[in-house]
Amino acid sequence: MGLLQSFHTGLVGLVSGLKMLLEFISVLCVCLGLLTSLTLAGGFWRRSGRLLPNLASVRLQFGSWLALALEFQLGADIIATTINPTLQSLGELGLLAVIRTFLNYFLQKELAEQERVIREALESKVKGE
Repeated sequence: MGLLQSFHTGLVGLVSGLKMLLEFISVLCVCLGLLTSLTLAGGFWRRSGRLLPNLASVRLQFGSWLALALEFQLGADIIATTINPTLQSLGELGLLAVIRTFLNYFLQKELAEQERVIREALESKVKGE
């Protein structure tokens, strides 16, 4: 019984550390997304003096980072449930997974639309030249 208890204690420590790492990476993704998006917006502003026509590119940049952050958050939630899979924790995980999947689905859909708009604008610009 002592060996099994030691194994469980080690597993709890490992899972807790892994959960914290995944949550840290998620926060890092949001911070990097903000930084790269602000850098992109600043570049647009310096080149043209306007941001509005290029807002779709900035949103696409930031949205991609947010989608990645959501994936890491979901991974952290799944990992956390493995050490104490009670009915309540599984229900919470299911609810969080549905919410995050829902958010990620619509975020990906919006990103695809933004990418299409940007591609069409670039194609029409090339054809017009």
